[in-house]
Amino acid sequence: MSIAKAKKELRKYASKKKARDLSWFFKTGKGGYGEGDKFIGIIVPNIRKVAKECQDLPLQEAIKLLKSPIHEERLLALLIMVLKFQKAQTEAQKKAVYKAYLTNTKYINNWDLVDLSSHEIIGSFLLKKSKKELYSLSKSESLWERRISIVSTYRFIRNGQLKDTLKIARILLKDSYDLIHKAVGWMLREVGKRDLRALESFLKCHYKSMPRTMLRYSIEKFPENKRLRYLNGKV
Repeated sequence: MSIAKAKKELRKYASKKKARDLSWFFKTGKGGYGEGDKFIGIIVPNIRKVAKECQDLPLQEAIKLLKSPIHEERLLALLIMVLKFQKAQTEAQKKAVYKAYLTNTKYINNWDLVDLSSHEIIGSFLLKKSKKELYSLSKSESLWERRISIVSTYRFIRNGQLKDTLKIARILLKDSYDLIHKAVGWMLREVGKRDLRALESFLKCHYKSMPRTMLRYSIEKFPENKRLRYLNGKV
């Protein structure tokens, strides 16, 4: 498999109308978080299909593809890397994918790219290791690295490890970006699905000062009366 063939397979699913829709949805206009990004109009299920067909693309070639100016090609590269990580037979092979990911975060520069890959690679690799790297990312100047730091913990949550999600959520409480508020609120909601007491303990300390979007996301599954008490500051 070559990069050229991977791109050719991907472009079979391209749609000009979908490209326009995605460009609007991912805020590619001036001042938007995706300013300047380029779309060719391919939905995620089709990108996943091509990733499975192209998973034998060598890691170094996937990294080259990740540097593409085309959004869907970057996502294809990341999904190939996820498959490589999942199928890796040795710790060294997993570490190579993990290192490649961290070295190239500048190209993982939109929320879907982060959300579809970070917990699968970074979270999975660090599951039984030191989480120091995530804490560094949580304090990065890069919006996307900060989002990687919290979304990567989704893998921990699914394994019953909630501590690091809550610690990183505290670090990001005062973040100025709505995309971070949404990501933190999402992970807090996932914490609540596993341990409601842990979530409510966190909320009682922070719900009055945390960003409104973060709070709304985190309490989305609460019964309506309880949700309203939190929103009205009456817990």
